[in-house]
Amino acid sequence: MDKRRIAGFEVSAIGMGCMSLSHSYGPPPPRDQAERVLKGALDAGYTFLDTAAVYGVGHNEGLIGDFLSDRRGDYILASKCGMTNGGKRELNGRPDILKATCEESLKRLNTDVIDLYYLHRWDRRVPIEESVGALSELVAEGKIREIGLSEISAPTLRRAHATHPIAALQTEYSPWTRNPEIAVLDACRELGVTFVAFSPVARGFLAGGASDPSAFGEGDFRLNMPRFQGEARAANLRLLEAFTALSNEAGCTPAQLCLAWLLHKDEIIVPIPGTGNYDHMIENAGGADVRLSNDLIARLEATVNADTVTGARYPDAMQATVDTEG
Repeated sequence: MDKRRIAGFEVSAIGMGCMSLSHSYGPPPPRDQAERVLKGALDAGYTFLDTAAVYGVGHNEGLIGDFLSDRRGDYILASKCGMTNGGKRELNGRPDILKATCEESLKRLNTDVIDLYYLHRWDRRVPIEESVGALSELVAEGKIREIGLSEISAPTLRRAHATHPIAALQTEYSPWTRNPEIAVLDACRELGVTFVAFSPVARGFLAGGASDPSAFGEGDFRLNMPRFQGEARAANLRLLEAFTALSNEAGCTPAQLCLAWLLHKDEIIVPIPGTGNYDHMIENAGGADVRLSNDLIARLEATVNADTVTGARYPDAMQATVDTEG
């Protein structure tokens, strides 16, 4: 797979988001299936894996530690803190909590150092400078190598970057979620920060695998997302038909079209599609090989954009936890 850079690291142009191996998209897959996906991802050329302490409240990091510790040199490892406190889910950016979370993650991941460590959400009760300052101390101690931020606005990124260099900023970005184009992508370019795009295939919707909420498993958080409900879903389905036609024209799958579009947008972008399905993981890797014409990109962007997509990306309670523009 082609390579891109995050600070001093070279990573596969498409990374592997590991969340769905533990929660959020219905019941997690069996352990043997998770093992096959993780090991298969490394064999397929993925060299950038993204996890977090909150994914299954430790479960996800444990999978990586159990299955991939003997191949630690084969991948750049990203994890996150700030959404757990001990064994429970809690938004908490206090320095002592972030440091304790890191220690717990290192044990679960069965590693001495985490390559890229994100503040998963900004806890507004704690100045961003204090949270990032704690992470900078972890860098000095050799427990993490680089600092990242997730779901952060351009002004907050600049404040954080003034405290300690930020290697990567992660937020949702796909043809149907264009909020990063408001300001934060420009800030990343200005500061030399890699932009990591999560949910790059629109939480499965633009891949054609999430059009019927009745098929979602128990606990699938898309059931509460406005874009997947009622009239909004019906309106978005009309976009899916046109988007799929464009993927046919490009000679790729709809998921691959999403990923190729992101890779064409800017070399600072690294998408991290997630899946618990081995075949989908292999399919996603193929997005790095798709080449798009300027004309097809223009028609894609005219078809699916902030004005044509119906519904907010998060319900109100989840939206309140993010600091992004739009």
